[in-house]
Amino acid sequence: MSYRTLEEEIKVLELGLPPQEDDGFIGGRLDPNEASLVLVPVPWEATVSFGEGTAKAPDAIRTSSHQLDVETFHYIKPYTAGIAMLETDKKLLKLSNKARKKAIKVIEALEKGKSNKKALKFVNEASIELNSSVYNKSIDLLKKGKFVAVVGGDHSSPLGLIKALNDTQKEEFGILHVDAHHDLRKAYEGFTYSHASIFYNAMNECKKISNLVQIAIRDYSKEEAQRLIEYGKKGACLYDTHMQQQLASGKSLEEVYKPYIEKLPNNVYLSIDIDGLEPLNCPNTGTPVPGGLKYGQLEHLIFMIVKSEKNIIGFDLCEVGDSQDGWDANVGARVLYQLCAALLASQGKIEYK
Repeated sequence: MSYRTLEEEIKVLELGLPPQEDDGFIGGRLDPNEASLVLVPVPWEATVSFGEGTAKAPDAIRTSSHQLDVETFHYIKPYTAGIAMLETDKKLLKLSNKARKKAIKVIEALEKGKSNKKALKFVNEASIELNSSVYNKSIDLLKKGKFVAVVGGDHSSPLGLIKALNDTQKEEFGILHVDAHHDLRKAYEGFTYSHASIFYNAMNECKKISNLVQIAIRDYSKEEAQRLIEYGKKGACLYDTHMQQQLASGKSLEEVYKPYIEKLPNNVYLSIDIDGLEPLNCPNTGTPVPGGLKYGQLEHLIFMIVKSEKNIIGFDLCEVGDSQDGWDANVGARVLYQLCAALLASQGKIEYK
């Protein structure tokens, strides 16, 4: 790819010229060295436990984003701060495909009451390689003064970025996690770094995480619910049913969200699993669950973080599914642009209304 300078990028995007097929996010070709925010695509789905396809999401979201108009309601010209997306790591995708085949063998053995230790070992070692890859890319960018975000891939994808932030941030940070699931299982199905274990692992391995605030949870195990209770003040959850009860009783969306936003420290990492939304927005995600946030409710939650004057230090968007009509990637691209704009606004790189 031939890169543009930031000045050239802004001119092209404001002219609204049709993007080329191999252009980056929102049709950009910005040199990552000139970007404020760099998106790291992570084509990974080794441990998904139901539907497949999220390894294709980074490229699908990139392509779908070419139809986005770049102006937004809340944020003023997000693209002017510089957003670049790295090219997809084909070696990582190849490893994901191999690990997925092995993971299926592990799951099939479990369903028969047996084990496949050799396949399990391969998947767990591949996941360590994934984490190292994402960590090294993230650390390199963070040391260059860039803000970094991960575009998954399944929800195990961003652990390397979270660990990189843990190792580079001077202060503690909180995580705001939107999802249908807690993702607090210990080594789900035997996979140490399962997509269902991301926050069990993050909370154990990252000492600078002050607390975990979860929104829209509606499908979870006894183990996970108990673990959240055991976190005490370090854990909080707005379960989807409780949210709907409050809205039905006449509370405004801001009244419902506010107590949970107030639990977060000044520095916040956002982790968005697309299945936190209603399934009509993500019908092909790996584990869709009835209920969840409307698109506008998620958009408003993200904007409330910005309005609260907290610093968004990074984010991930995961579990976007693969679909022939491109609908899932269409929604994913719009969520991703909102997240980009929110981070840039919170860090004073752009203004907001």
